[in-house]
Amino acid sequence: MTLPNSRIIGAALALTLVACGSEEPAAPSSAVPLESRAAIVELASIEPSSAHTQAAINQYCIVCHNEALETAGLRLDNIDVANAAAYPEVLEKVIRKLRTGVMPPVGMPSPPQEDRAAMVHWLESSLDALAITNPNPGRTETLRRLNRTEYENAIRDLLALEIDSSTLLPPDESGYGFDNVNVGDLPPTLLDRYISAAQKISRLAVGGAQASVQSEVISIPPDLTQEDHIPGLPIGTRGGATFPYTFSQDGEYDFKVRLARNRVNDIGGLRNAPEQPLELLVDREVVESFLVILPESGDHSEVDNNFIARIPVTAGPHNIGVTFPKLSDSLIESERQPLESRFNEIRHPRLNPAIFQVTISGPYDATGSGDTPSRQKIFTCEPNEASEELLCARQILTGLIRRAYRRAITEEDVAQPLSFFEQTREESSFDEAIGAGLSSILVNPKFLFRVELDPTEVESGSVYKISDTELASRLSFFLWSSIPDDELLDLAEQGRLSELEILRGQVQRMLVDERSKNLATNFAGQWLQLRNLAAFSPNIRDYPDYDDNLRQAMRTETELFIDHVLREDKSIMELLQADYTFLNERLAKHYDIPGIYGSRFRQVDLGGNSDRGGLLRHGSVLSVTSFANRTSPVLRGVWVLDNIYGAPPPPPPPDVPALDETAVSASLPMRERLAAHRNNPVCASCHNTIDPVGFSMENFDAVGRWRNSERDNPLDVAGGLPGMDPFTGIAGLEKGLLQRPELFAEL
Repeated sequence: MTLPNSRIIGAALALTLVACGSEEPAAPSSAVPLESRAAIVELASIEPSSAHTQAAINQYCIVCHNEALETAGLRLDNIDVANAAAYPEVLEKVIRKLRTGVMPPVGMPSPPQEDRAAMVHWLESSLDALAITNPNPGRTETLRRLNRTEYENAIRDLLALEIDSSTLLPPDESGYGFDNVNVGDLPPTLLDRYISAAQKISRLAVGGAQASVQSEVISIPPDLTQEDHIPGLPIGTRGGATFPYTFSQDGEYDFKVRLARNRVNDIGGLRNAPEQPLELLVDREVVESFLVILPESGDHSEVDNNFIARIPVTAGPHNIGVTFPKLSDSLIESERQPLESRFNEIRHPRLNPAIFQVTISGPYDATGSGDTPSRQKIFTCEPNEASEELLCARQILTGLIRRAYRRAITEEDVAQPLSFFEQTREESSFDEAIGAGLSSILVNPKFLFRVELDPTEVESGSVYKISDTELASRLSFFLWSSIPDDELLDLAEQGRLSELEILRGQVQRMLVDERSKNLATNFAGQWLQLRNLAAFSPNIRDYPDYDDNLRQAMRTETELFIDHVLREDKSIMELLQADYTFLNERLAKHYDIPGIYGSRFRQVDLGGNSDRGGLLRHGSVLSVTSFANRTSPVLRGVWVLDNIYGAPPPPPPPDVPALDETAVSASLPMRERLAAHRNNPVCASCHNTIDPVGFSMENFDAVGRWRNSERDNPLDVAGGLPGMDPFTGIAGLEKGLLQRPELFAEL
């Protein structure tokens, strides 16, 4: 089963026929792979028929899914499987539950495997025949706002300007695990944020003059250990931070550096550290140095009071760095291996001073907007005299509008931005007037929203091909999480993008492009819930060696791993079981893997007996499915069933209280602590399925370290998956998942 490039290309090609005018989308066909379908047919020794399927549903399913109980909001007592066309969505749910073995639940009478196979075969064949004769691909939302990631990437590709959308816009609401599905509204408060963001972005892009000096504070994560090299900074340095920053104009800017302090406002690591220089870098060149030294008075407030420098900087993007030259390796003597984390003065104190924040203010004595990448992208012409300005402005704004609105434009599209230009030009410069027109484009719904309307000539409820322009947007937001580029738009406007060979070639081109990394960072980050890693902060007493360095390394490992499987066209099953991963020294030490040194990530071959490998062994996944003070077999079981196995358990009933952990001794093994779930009849139907999956992952603690016992209690990692034989440990879980590859591949 090869994938993922071929799978992604196939998915992209399918976008040419994915629109339907009906209000209610029909359930998709099960689309079981041929090898899996053959296996089902072979198992179905009983001749599949509607009568047999109906009898099995009556015998095993209606006891719970009837008019009186309607368990999980599902009724089957009023379903006639012989008339599959009347109940496609309900029967699709039945197929999924039967194929994964989730239903009937553990402890309830269940059909023999051959009966189950016959039921699945009959239902799938009926729905597939219905889909062939009455194709209904459903439809996406007709109006969908760009989420923060898409907005940030769109600004980058439209204006060659890197922004941090998290500082400009509020978080998006998530639905079904993704934040690009519940974004159809634009409340007034959010509109205000878009207006202020558009003004700031247009000023940075055009290089417009500011009414006053602006200041921006860049804060360093408080739990970042800064005793060694930080990725992105020059070799031979330790600690600090590096970040991109766009300067609006040529001029002088003040850089103020503040050192990290503890609870009593003393600078951490200062008392025992020798005096040492602190360097300010612009584009990796040292532009100013300060000396960090404890004053004779002992007053720590005096140390960084004067760590401020006014530096001339050209307009446009630059890399700013603040760091210390590495003088030596300091170690605290300990009977045990010293901790890697150093950021808390009480439990794991810093050995050397560290950076807390950098403040950039300016510009002072601005001399112009410079020749920045943004200006090169925006100003496609320069007027030589006043009579040429309107024509040039029209050319500039027309190009911006076409790329921003992602389609061919009309005179009406140009009228409003051009009006803003003319009004502003009466009082300001040509450049600032272009900035006003750009601001109006960035707050226009045609930029902020992706709109797909039914063609007027198409009858309601019929299937039709989406336009090439809509296809261009679907492709770019799917593969790049951003707007189409000029090549894609040109083909769409020519009506050639939907041609099969051209479409295939464009998908391959887009996958090669650097922007396709969004499949690993954005899509996979949401699918695997890696975004929650930023909020995961384990109990410092239980896990003293966890810091932001480790948190970021965990996420990087998973992103590099997924990107590698994608770009090397590996089997999608390699995501579940692999004999390699991507590590730097910090993460390798956490995993107890020797021989890896430095902050650079590299592919590491693990061999056949390693505790590491596929996604289920990654520290990122294991951490986001844990509590701050312990592992959670329930969270991990739900995560695997939902994100990997494709059989999400129903949410708990609203009137069922959470497990009272204070009523159970913390010294008991985890399996005994969670026994209350399985002993409660209300909870048992779900937890008998969920808990065995989580128990098989108990060899990993809450931060992803391997262990063989918990509080002197040997671990019992016996587990199971619905419809499969029992197994033991993470290797057994992976083997079980690989026995049903179609469930993961079709997720």
